[in-house]
Amino acid sequence: MAEVSRNNGDYLLEMLGISKEFPGVKALDKVNLRVRKGTVHALMGENGAGKSTLMKCLFGIYHRDEGEILLEGKSVKFNSSRQALDNGVSMVHQELNQVQSTNIMDNIWLGRFPRKGLFIDEQKMYNDTLKIFKDLDINLDPRRKVESLPVSESQMVEIAKAVSYNSKIIVMDEPTSSLTEKEVGHLFKIIRALKERGVGIIYISHKMEEIKQIADDVTIMRDGQWIATKDAKTITTDEIINLMVGRDLTNRFPPMTNTPGEVIMEVKNLTATYQPSIQDISFELRKGEILGVAGLVGARRTELIESIFGARNVNGGSIYLHGKKLNNENPHVAIKNGFALVTEERRATGIFSMLDITFNSFIANIDNYINKFGLLDFARIGKDTKWVIDSMRVKTPSHKTHISSLSGGNQQKVIVGRWLLTEPEILLLDEPTRGIDVGAKYEIYQLMIDLANKGKGVMMVSSEMAELLGVTDRILVMSNGRLAGIVNTKDTSQEEILKLSAKYL
Repeated sequence: MAEVSRNNGDYLLEMLGISKEFPGVKALDKVNLRVRKGTVHALMGENGAGKSTLMKCLFGIYHRDEGEILLEGKSVKFNSSRQALDNGVSMVHQELNQVQSTNIMDNIWLGRFPRKGLFIDEQKMYNDTLKIFKDLDINLDPRRKVESLPVSESQMVEIAKAVSYNSKIIVMDEPTSSLTEKEVGHLFKIIRALKERGVGIIYISHKMEEIKQIADDVTIMRDGQWIATKDAKTITTDEIINLMVGRDLTNRFPPMTNTPGEVIMEVKNLTATYQPSIQDISFELRKGEILGVAGLVGARRTELIESIFGARNVNGGSIYLHGKKLNNENPHVAIKNGFALVTEERRATGIFSMLDITFNSFIANIDNYINKFGLLDFARIGKDTKWVIDSMRVKTPSHKTHISSLSGGNQQKVIVGRWLLTEPEILLLDEPTRGIDVGAKYEIYQLMIDLANKGKGVMMVSSEMAELLGVTDRILVMSNGRLAGIVNTKDTSQEEILKLSAKYL
């Protein structure tokens, strides 16, 4: 790592003129980012704007092609994430990467265990972990197994690990995506304590209300370029959106050409008392309708659609399709009954990462590919895989390509295509555009509208308010496991949805 001392004034970190190119794609084009000591600097932009690539250049995962990074006035070039950590730059990733079978303190001190002679000093490791937890107001037993922790506590462990490196800069990538409102409040308390120590926080999020609450500065990126850096307290939400998209908000979505008709699905008093629970949910979904599902983190939106799909045990209520009462006792039955579910966690529960596009295309419909001899009809499978690739406009060298090597957007297109092959009456989508680029988002929206035009019913869970307002007919709002209200999209506002979201908190 090369170092050249430089006077950087008020800035703890400066990334100047950073460029990074991949084959055929300029991911970063002379991007600037300056972080002041003891501040939260929000880094914003649509999916594909280059935020993650920029942070990977900072963290030593990618080697920049051009530009300079100054840390406390010294020019640095990290060749690995370990070098970055050793020099006070930490990153709390959205997808936590922890050793599940070990305890908390082993995860925090992995690779740098304190030693007493030839042996690991367990007592010192325990005491040092407790001290960090006390400073951060984290109430966890350092000897507890990581696999027993909920996502929120696992994230707190990752933040404690970042602090254990005496970090000057901590990058937090979508840190509240799996937290309840109470847990978000605790996270913000930790962030404020870190600010008081002079730590600079780079905070990546798409949640406008969080940015206004916690950030001091906002940098907006678009298409791999720096667009603007603004004072978070004075910039408005509309200004942030306009800078992010570079065009009128309405142009982000295809025209809504569908026309909702008669009721296709009716849910009556749906209840599941397992934790987390949903209580007494009733609503209707119309033929040719896109019904959004809104709510804050912890509202149980995912639990609702997973209960409809038979992925969770339901102990009360009824589901009707075309007036016929159904019992979706498990996903296999639900699929036979005409339901399909695109899950939120694409990598964990959506794709078979080590297998090819062909397998990922036909697996949900495998029963229909068995011929009269009890063997798979590979000719039909090949034909339908080609249909998925062509109709979904999947960018891939071959149908034999492992799905894990595709971009997030192309993975999502394969998953949607897989479910369309089952010819569902009801398509349930849980955060279908999370982690995919702007162009792929538009194509997913168009697919939803096309399905609605064919008379199908579509339900979409989304945390993006603009998405809900831009591509739905009505919005069902959840709050703490209960139905807070259903509104017509064209007649509602972000303020009304947020008020309903907080109804039962």
